[in-house]
Amino acid sequence: MTRVLAFLFVLLTAVLVLPAAPASAHAATVGSNPAPGSVIGTSPSEVTVTFSEPVTPVDGRVQVIAPDGERISGKVEGGGNVIRIPVRKASKPLGTYLISFRVISADSHPVGGAITFSVGAPSARPEEPAATTGPHPSVAVAVPVLKTIGYAGVTLIVGPALFLAFLWPPRRSRAGASRMIRIGLALTAAATLGALGTQAQQGSGSPIWTLSAGEFTEVVTSQYGLLLLGRLVVLGALAVLLPPLLRRPRRTVTVPQTVTAPVLVGAGAPAPQPAPAVKPQPQVTPRRARAGAVLALGAAGLTTWPMTGHAIAVPLPAVTVAAGVVHMAAMAAWLGGLVTLTVFLLRGTHERMLGVIMPVWSRWAALAVVWLVMAGAVQAVIQLGSLPALWQTGYGRLLLVKIGVLAGVLAAAAGARRMVNRARNGRGLRRTVVVEVAASVLILALSSILVQVDPGRSASANDQAVSGKGMSETLTSNLYTVQFNIYPVELGEYNTVHAFLYRPDGAPLQAEEWQVSARLLDPALEAVQQPISGIVPGNQALGSLSFPLAGTYEVVFTIRVSEIDRASVKTTVTVGT
Repeated sequence: MTRVLAFLFVLLTAVLVLPAAPASAHAATVGSNPAPGSVIGTSPSEVTVTFSEPVTPVDGRVQVIAPDGERISGKVEGGGNVIRIPVRKASKPLGTYLISFRVISADSHPVGGAITFSVGAPSARPEEPAATTGPHPSVAVAVPVLKTIGYAGVTLIVGPALFLAFLWPPRRSRAGASRMIRIGLALTAAATLGALGTQAQQGSGSPIWTLSAGEFTEVVTSQYGLLLLGRLVVLGALAVLLPPLLRRPRRTVTVPQTVTAPVLVGAGAPAPQPAPAVKPQPQVTPRRARAGAVLALGAAGLTTWPMTGHAIAVPLPAVTVAAGVVHMAAMAAWLGGLVTLTVFLLRGTHERMLGVIMPVWSRWAALAVVWLVMAGAVQAVIQLGSLPALWQTGYGRLLLVKIGVLAGVLAAAAGARRMVNRARNGRGLRRTVVVEVAASVLILALSSILVQVDPGRSASANDQAVSGKGMSETLTSNLYTVQFNIYPVELGEYNTVHAFLYRPDGAPLQAEEWQVSARLLDPALEAVQQPISGIVPGNQALGSLSFPLAGTYEVVFTIRVSEIDRASVKTTVTVGT
């Protein structure tokens, strides 16, 4: 027993420490205009970046940097999957430009990156602004911890409330369970406020302690912030409505009354006759109305979780949101009930009373597990997108770990159920339930990480994401200077080379003949001539390079600038390693 709990504690600690790395992005960059790595003739008045999902630009974190490092972007316009960035003409327009962006995806997670394009000819890439990728370590740690606290808070509300309402022994004090509900409300509220406080820092990449009033206001007035404010309102209402509903019900004694007609004194007076019975009319009692309000508020509060996560950014959001609510409600009822049993009821309750409570709870727990598994299966199918994503993506592998832990918990639950059916409510049952609770806490931690990891359905979009990869370089001989760009520098035949030729004094130079070759250095192979031709009139040439094997290639440009003047320049390119 002690060894099992120690193992679960170590595993839980590892799970909470591992997410310190930045969370994966959930919207991929799938295109831009100008295209990534492209070379265009004139400076654009607007650039666009296209994503696989709707995004919201982070204020001040979407920029276009000119070749000399000057920021030339204006106010960003976002609409759906595309962000538009107006740009003014740079003071030195020729060279390589950098589009640096940071946006918030539809499921509230940050996405950062950079794309380059060139005007006239490639040049050195401008320095990328700081904090364009990944959240600050303080935020990366705080986010999953806050989510775990929020999930724990919900379980501490639902489980004790369920027992106090339906299964609480009449002679046991309700103070401890009521206190646990208040703790659950406080934890959930704290986690929600923490989520509001870290959302802006997720977007900006800044430390958690640098939150400004303006950033907090921007978050609060967004859809994400309004949903979390709604959750806080629900928690406040539950704090008022739940305590009176869960107090020990008062026993009232009804004294039957016989209503008779007036008695007439005197001869010939008729015998007293009972008044006609009045059929009672069904009424909605204040207690029943309060219970209905609590259920409605609870459902509304649970809805805010999937609506601020993965579930809202899928092809079937209504299905995934509904499945998310059912999944979380079933988890909270099951795990919260186990915690209530472990902390309050398994010790100090007469075995005869446990013999009444445990069979009912066992049936409820089994039903909660069925709904938990069904809702989880719906979510997994939609979020994974394909069966291979189960073992090919980080999301799928983490899901497999969660399923494995869940299987162990269900095995422990099955053992506890057998003990209940055999009326064994002693030490063995307590030990089994404690292990079940400990493993379930690990499932909560895994869930808090899972909502931060890129879903399997996004893997294909990320595989197609543009990254601005490629290479630009300037080579010089005594006859000329050549600037060139190779894109995308990948294995295969489809690598475009775009070159620009200049005199030593910087004036454009038109070549008489262009040649380019590529040779693998290790293992050493013969140089292979590659197709390239000049663009007339002008100082440009366009061609392609083939890299059939991974390794380092020597690329040689041989350019004839007159009938007799010819020179070669060379560089190396590493491909696929």
